[in-house]
Parts: sequence; C-alpha cells; structure tokens
Amino acid sequence: MLFGQEHVQRYQETDGAEGHDWNGTTVLLLTTTGRRSGKPYTTPLIYQEDGDDHVIVASKGGDDNDPHWYLNLKDDPEVQVQVRGDKFTARARTASAEEKPALWEKMVATWPQYDEYQQKTDRDIPVVVLERV
Repeated sequence: MLFGQEHVQRYQETDGAEGHDWNGTTVLLLTTTGRRSGKPYTTPLIYQEDGDDHVIVASKGGDDNDPHWYLNLKDDPEVQVQVRGDKFTARARTASAEEKPALWEKMVATWPQYDEYQQKTDRDIPVVVLERV
C-alpha cells in the first residue's frame, strides 16, 4: 500500500494513475511552503470536491497537534495542488463555522475514521478549502 513519500513519488511519476484512488477514497497532493525552512513539502491527502473547490481535513489521525502542512498553509496560504495530472495553484483557507458541518459530513462519508479522530482529541479538527487561483 502506498504511504508517505513513496505515495507522493508514485503519484507524481504516474500523474495519479497510481495513488489517486487509495483505500476506497481519493487522494490529492498538497505542496506547502515550510514556515521556517522555506522549502516545499508535499503531502498526500484524502479529498473531496465541493463545487470548483477541493476539501481536505487536517486530522493528523486525531493527534492533539495540527499537522505541519496545516501550520504551513496558515502561514502561507498559497499552495500547489495535484489531482491526477491536473496541477494548479490554490489559496487554502480554513472552512468557516457555518460551512464546516456540511463539509465535515462530506469528508466523513468518504473516510469515516475522521469521526473517530475527532473523538480522540480536544482539538477542533480543521476542514480546509482549496480554491483554485
């Protein structure tokens, strides 16, 4: 099973032919800029579409701390996204309190473990909207 850096590499090499469909759901590649290093970091993340936008969840498996990629995009919301062979720049933003419940349900429908992750932590797990620039 693809995971981590191997997942990123196979996805990039095959334009998502390997890696987009994963464990019964869909995965995109998110590249953020390190808030301290200034280096690009690419992470494979489960996503769903919401209109023209792509939605991801900063769950980190229910850890009490936000994932590094989320901290990076809060610092610099301009990100690179790859969905299969489609590569584009997006502006990332945390879903508002009004829009989060519907987006959360959409994400739980594709990856039910998100509900379990939320139960493991007191942290309010952010839902992130990627808007194509």
